[in-house]
Amino acid sequence: MTAFESGEDCTIDPEATVGYGEFDEPTLLGDGATIRAGSIVYGDVTIGDEFTTGHDVLVREATAIGDDVLVGTKTVIDGQTRIGSHVSLQTNVYVPTETRIGSNVFVGPGAVLTNDEYPVRTDNGLEGPTIEDGASIGANATLLPGVTIGEGAFVAAGAVVTDDVPPGRLAVGAPATIESLPGPLDGPNQLS
Repeated sequence: MTAFESGEDCTIDPEATVGYGEFDEPTLLGDGATIRAGSIVYGDVTIGDEFTTGHDVLVREATAIGDDVLVGTKTVIDGQTRIGSHVSLQTNVYVPTETRIGSNVFVGPGAVLTNDEYPVRTDNGLEGPTIEDGASIGANATLLPGVTIGEGAFVAAGAVVTDDVPPGRLAVGAPATIESLPGPLDGPNQLS
């Protein structure tokens, strides 16, 4: 097991594992972290202050997470991922390797982000989506590899995003079409 270092006032359930695996770098937890039972955080992970998990969360190696991030029950964050501050990943979200998530981002329950354009058919490398600051992703939405969700954009529940979503716009449907952001959705996320 790899060692970990934690800040002040951290709560790690006895049934959680922090610093899993054989890595050169320890896991670093900021102040006020809460890691619940069944969660596994690999070695070589850096996490800021006020990090909170639900139960049975997985955070893989070479991941950097900012301050005030909530990771819901049964969410998976695969390695080599960057997540900003004031982010809420709800229950059962899948975040693949090579994904970038900005700050003040909401990702609804059951959302699936992907990073392999032609799984097991070709080897074109992996490229996860990029979700820019202030974007919101609805429940059960699917983001295909390499798409960018622009700053302040909104992806509707169940949408299948195959192309970039410009800043401040709405993606809706399967495959998603781009529309103007309705008035009630215009404005920042209330996460920070």
